[in-house]
Amino acid sequence: MSSDSLFRAPVPLAVALRPTSVDEVIGQDHVLSAGSPLRMLADPEREGPGSSVILWGPPGTGKTTLASVIARSSGRKFVELSAVTAGVKDVRDVMSDARVEGELSGRAPVLFLDEIHRFSKAQQDALLPGVENGLVVLIAATTENPSFSVISPLLSRSLLITLKPLGPDHIRDVLDRAVADPRGLAGAFTLDDDAREDLVRIAGGDARKALTALEASAAVASAGGVSTIDPEHVALAVDRALVRYDSGGDQHYDVISAFIKSVRGSDADAALHYLARMIEAGEDPRFIARRLIILASEDIGLADPQALTLAVSAAQAVALIGMPEGRIPLAEATVYLALAPKSNSAYVGINEAQRDIREGRSGEVPAPLRDAHYPGSSSLGHGQGYRYPHDDAAGIVPQSYAPDTLLDAHYYRPVPRGLERELQERSRHIRDILRGNTD
Repeated sequence: MSSDSLFRAPVPLAVALRPTSVDEVIGQDHVLSAGSPLRMLADPEREGPGSSVILWGPPGTGKTTLASVIARSSGRKFVELSAVTAGVKDVRDVMSDARVEGELSGRAPVLFLDEIHRFSKAQQDALLPGVENGLVVLIAATTENPSFSVISPLLSRSLLITLKPLGPDHIRDVLDRAVADPRGLAGAFTLDDDAREDLVRIAGGDARKALTALEASAAVASAGGVSTIDPEHVALAVDRALVRYDSGGDQHYDVISAFIKSVRGSDADAALHYLARMIEAGEDPRFIARRLIILASEDIGLADPQALTLAVSAAQAVALIGMPEGRIPLAEATVYLALAPKSNSAYVGINEAQRDIREGRSGEVPAPLRDAHYPGSSSLGHGQGYRYPHDDAAGIVPQSYAPDTLLDAHYYRPVPRGLERELQERSRHIRDILRGNTD
């Protein structure tokens, strides 16, 4: 095959190289060992309807590949539906055809349903009778946690199998096979070692992404009249590493969680990584800014009050200038918050105070603190005995402000970090004055 003829192939490289048997699958050894449910399902000698399966994993880990090779290896008819385009009627039509197929061949067909998390409850309900009665062997694929996206009756009738991102060695094997395989580049190109490592890095555990990038890199090399793919060809073909991230799915929650925990943990470098990951994936910068404001209040608080001011300023800057320049104030706020001293004392304090209120610990407002400005209030004792703090040289006077039932409540407990180191001593001194302990 010449290098030019490759790019007139009717299907993408990732499709052309799709394995035709379980033994050709690279990676996922933890679910393809001898005796595993997927191996047994692929066994053509195995009798019975077979267990339905839900494959959960990130893109490019082989969900569609596994479904097709299981159907091919088992000798079952393979029917594919996409939750993006299929409706309830399509599901019912498949079930009707499956009943006929089962009667003719004695084996239930494999129904592969891609992106099952996009199916509504009604659409998933339509699958239940066929799965429950063994009319089809359902192999459903999802990139989202099935516990949240698949109805319980369907989940309980299926085996949940978690697929992992492919490791670097797996991606290298995928690339080397693609270069040599007659269905792929068929030896028409040589892959430079550094270029291979660049493709491994770009793939991020996604075999499909690796093959797509390889195909594009080969096209660049071919256009230049050379047969060795080097890092420059990869750089020209892939101008940015597409980030595996679904703003509405698990990756959204996982990455923002890692971002917040990295800032809370004072790791500025990790925080910037996750910030970049969200920005490259097109996350709403206003969402990121709001989370930074919350974090500044919850995790830094009075250890560095400037953190909240900076986070709010970053949010306002993003609203004013938009993206891509908005990434700069977001990065500035991220680094500052990561390096700031941490305290959650205000957060803990308000939580404990609200908990006491909910549990009925409120009590009466002390009479000296009650409003004494309306007619008749003085006859009720309102305001009597109140001591005006500004009349004292220290600006603080011994006086009870909390209800009697909460005199011993101690909600604000500053930490010995940042500004709160000073506030810790100050609050202790004030507490002594308020309670009359001036010795």
